[in-house]
Amino acid sequence: MKRNTVKMIVLALFALALALGAAQRAQAQDAKNAYPTMLPLDQYLMDRDAEIAMGRSAAPPSVAKDATVMVLGRHGYETAVEGKNGFVCAVGRSWDLPKNNRAFWDPKIHGPICLSAPGARSFLPIYFKKTELAIAGRSNTQIEDAIIDGIAKGELPTPEPGSVSYMLSKQGYLNAGVKGPWLPHVMFFVPEIDPKALGSDLGNDVPLDAHEEKIGRYTTIDVPVSKWSDGTPADSGDHAH
Repeated sequence: MKRNTVKMIVLALFALALALGAAQRAQAQDAKNAYPTMLPLDQYLMDRDAEIAMGRSAAPPSVAKDATVMVLGRHGYETAVEGKNGFVCAVGRSWDLPKNNRAFWDPKIHGPICLSAPGARSFLPIYFKKTELAIAGRSNTQIEDAIIDGIAKGELPTPEPGSVSYMLSKQGYLNAGVKGPWLPHVMFFVPEIDPKALGSDLGNDVPLDAHEEKIGRYTTIDVPVSKWSDGTPADSGDHAH
């Protein structure tokens, strides 16, 4: 009797180990190919009022209160609130990531951003083109190729002087690694330059983080700041970029 009981326990544990191993392999495979193509558009849409509030949360209230706010609709971005100070606030989606980023179609990605007028003229046409192509069913590779071609032909812009954006929202979800908004920061868009020429990545004592966006032919300079848009202090140890 005891021998049979022990045998049953061993078999049960063996079966459990096999099941756990299979689940872990399936989970790893799902993580690798989590979002291979675009999901139904409904999964990327938000409640309109919630999206307006999230977009505005990107900037200091003194900027956001008079900014234009755009939201994602079924045919692309549309103006939800007409502003009067030249700034444009919106919530970016996953297809602004590089084509080889496995989160390219992740519907959880929300990047609240509020751009100065030069920034809106420089950055938004590229992002809106990506959105148009995504909704039209283009692949990540086709979207990137179209942006490269559009910039080469002069149909899409490169950064104007004064291209700045605020990303001070606590509500964002920028990628699966950060699992949140990273840190409140001001982003500058400048003509393409090697980030090392700006000191980025040379040491932890450098108070900026620059990225060369070769597809758009510009470089972004992220400068973390001390407070979120709601006035609460940022903890520099919260996230790694």
